[in-house]
Amino acid sequence: MATVHLRIGDLVWGKLGRYPPWPGKVVSPPKDLKKPRGKKCHFVKFFGTEDHAWIKVEQLKPYHAHKEEMIKINKGKRFQQAVDAVEDFLKKAKGKEQNSDGKGDSKGKKTPNKPLKILEEDDEDLSIYLSLSSLKDLTDSDPEPSTIERLGAGPGSGFKWESSPVKDDPHFHHFLLSQSEKPASSMEPISKRLKIVEEDTGSTSIQAADSTAINGSITPTDKRIGFLGLGLMGSGIVSNLLKMGHVVTVWNRTAEKCDLFIQEGARLGRTPAEVASMCDITFSCVSDPKAARDLVMGPSGVLQGIRPGKCYVEMSTVDPETITELSQVITSRGGRFLEAPVAGSQQLSNDGMLVILAAGDRTVYEDCSSCFQAMGKTSFFLGEAGNAARMMLILNMVQGSFMATIAEGLTLAQATGQSQQTFLDILCQGQMASTFVDQKCQNILQGNFKPDYYLKHIQKDLRLAISMGDMANHPTPMAAAANEVYKRAKALDQSDNDISAVYRAYIH
Repeated sequence: MATVHLRIGDLVWGKLGRYPPWPGKVVSPPKDLKKPRGKKCHFVKFFGTEDHAWIKVEQLKPYHAHKEEMIKINKGKRFQQAVDAVEDFLKKAKGKEQNSDGKGDSKGKKTPNKPLKILEEDDEDLSIYLSLSSLKDLTDSDPEPSTIERLGAGPGSGFKWESSPVKDDPHFHHFLLSQSEKPASSMEPISKRLKIVEEDTGSTSIQAADSTAINGSITPTDKRIGFLGLGLMGSGIVSNLLKMGHVVTVWNRTAEKCDLFIQEGARLGRTPAEVASMCDITFSCVSDPKAARDLVMGPSGVLQGIRPGKCYVEMSTVDPETITELSQVITSRGGRFLEAPVAGSQQLSNDGMLVILAAGDRTVYEDCSSCFQAMGKTSFFLGEAGNAARMMLILNMVQGSFMATIAEGLTLAQATGQSQQTFLDILCQGQMASTFVDQKCQNILQGNFKPDYYLKHIQKDLRLAISMGDMANHPTPMAAAANEVYKRAKALDQSDNDISAVYRAYIH
């Protein structure tokens, strides 16, 4: 194949791994960016995502010559948005050229394109991590002001090629909560290319991270991953771990649920103890505090497989007391413990767009970086074990109460002769508009209560949140009222339906 001769500023199609080609522009790499070795490549900024990566020359094609070809084979929404961004860029560039015609002043003129130095280092060092001090180098050749805004002051991004069922939104952030007295100002967003380091003062700073991505995608950890519990959330998590190249051993109480994942490349563990002993990091995601305790301390439980250095990550939504107990028994055997409950639904789990709340051993959190990137769009580190459980219960308390209120509004609209669809249309045009409201209300109107998040689980979370409020001597009257409605729905045999089935508690 003929070598593609490219210069800085050239528009290209770049291909990473198994993902489809994506439009980008050759730009100058930051001065302090570690150079790749072994392969000739160009540093490319991708349109529509504002991500940058080293791309091997054989994976690059000129943009204009291959535009029609690429548009024919890629039809995704985000792909079209990226192509539109290229066209907008071309229009702006043409406009600047026209405005500069006849002007003697050289101010604002771009420097001529120059050949991009081809960097040669080992493949495993094809890192694309950027420190904030490097970002100016990128924006010098970038008319769009997004890079610093996205990585420094707004949502960071971690590039994924648009290809269903790969994540639709490519962004992933870490948020680390400093142990300082100012939590509101110490949570700093970072992209998957950056990590936050706490200074001696307790404040946080952003520095270049160690390599966790290769060819612009996630580089899976070389640690062996175990996963216990393949329910609505666990199934999607494991699927995304496997897609991103992690070595995963699975176990489920109902063994048949493991079959699909074995076909996708997972290994099978016969017991939780066996999984924990075989793996470096073992995750679990089960239904409630009792199930979480039994999994660890029951017959052939995780505790029997824990050895010094082994990591256990509890992803179940449980109470802080359960987390404290699990943390103590794991660490008593020399293990390392992290809690990491997830906010989301089955659909978000399948899409790899969960929000991960982590607390406990900070080093385990860092070791789980590639796993969290595979399963979620955002992660928060909240300090000592128990904090994530508290935050998760508060979030689910709000969500459960809100869902009950929406259901109440729909039934009141019907009872007073108002159109429920019109109520929804108005709601979705106002300040409370959200995908959650729209999807849940549409499902209610269609009578579709297929579980995306089990009603019985949100009721459990409400119960635990109310108990947490009691222990803190803090009133939770709204949650208590919502809890009663969910209990009524459970009595109407809605436990295994979606949380939106709380609607049925109002019509029976």
